[in-house]
Amino acid sequence: MTDGKFDVLVIGAGIAGATAAALLAKDRRVAILERESQPGYHSTGRSAALFSETYGNAMVRALSRASRAFLFAPPEGFAEYPLVRRRGTLHIARQDQLKLLENFLALPDVATHSRGVDAAETFRLCPLLRPGYAAAGIHEPFASDVDVHALHQGYLKLARAAGNILITDAPVVRMDRIHEGWIVRTPAGIFEAPVVVNAAGAWADELAELAGAAPLGIVPHRRTAVLVDPPQGVNIDELPNTIDIEELFYFKPDAGQLFLSPADETPTIPCDAQPDEIDVAIAIDRVQSATTLDVTRVRRKWAGLRSFAPDRSPVIGYDPDIEGFFWLAGHGGYGIQTAPAAGQLAAALIRREDVPADLKSFGVSSDAVSPLRFRKSVSPRRQVVAG
Repeated sequence: MTDGKFDVLVIGAGIAGATAAALLAKDRRVAILERESQPGYHSTGRSAALFSETYGNAMVRALSRASRAFLFAPPEGFAEYPLVRRRGTLHIARQDQLKLLENFLALPDVATHSRGVDAAETFRLCPLLRPGYAAAGIHEPFASDVDVHALHQGYLKLARAAGNILITDAPVVRMDRIHEGWIVRTPAGIFEAPVVVNAAGAWADELAELAGAAPLGIVPHRRTAVLVDPPQGVNIDELPNTIDIEELFYFKPDAGQLFLSPADETPTIPCDAQPDEIDVAIAIDRVQSATTLDVTRVRRKWAGLRSFAPDRSPVIGYDPDIEGFFWLAGHGGYGIQTAPAAGQLAAALIRREDVPADLKSFGVSSDAVSPLRFRKSVSPRRQVVAG
């Protein structure tokens, strides 16, 4: 006996799972199973997201470009306020980092959306920089802050409006493959569907093993965030998101304060990530070295998880050996800005459809995100059959 039969069970109610569920809603009955008491607790809810068409590898940038139209002009009623606010990004380089800056700007799609700036223009764009620190920069003027909560809640609202259900406090404890599909057992009930979507974030590989699939090497990494007071008498509201070209640190305004990060990527187990004091100190030290900022008090500190596949591209597609098990994981730090396109792609592939033409036009490829790309590097898989 089950608590409900569905067309699709989505495991994980973060931005990936919420988006896929909403976009499947027109012709599929979906249940979203969330292990925590609220959706988006671990990664989505701790993201200080920025939309940038130059961020991430080539496939991430393609998914971001394909998401732009939705983020900048969502359907009427999707959100009460705009999802984005123009911020701009400024990659900066010291004299010894100039070659890295040149190589980055040489990428065709980066060059399309950015422009190189000299030392004087770099300082004008970010007057918090220490005079003489930056030898040059790359400015992406249309990069924008994303209202993560509004985006996430908008997709959850769409899913609910279509009759889909969200069950919280429902960690998966057992999955059994039956001839008709899957039986998924949780403390909140037992659920059945032909298709299970693995949108479990940091727990994606653990969920795969419960399903009898070999893990793909999706590893959660801790990233630290710190909020501090801005310098007195300085209007920081229009500062760009300023990023070291080696991504050793970045900082940007956040609700009247300064958000700092050492851009750390510390491999960890799936967990409720907490900041390490050494990473907080590194963030402050690196930003103070590059700017005139003098940090005397930390207003808030936290950490989030960014889960990466080995090649740092997301994994979107059916497992090649486990029928009805669909991967939607490994989004790293790009899950917010790629959500509209990644969700659209996932919904199409779950339906066994081709990549939508509009996504293809931006260079989105199902092969580039398929779990099949890891076949040579993973162990043989085992089939679990019950009943």
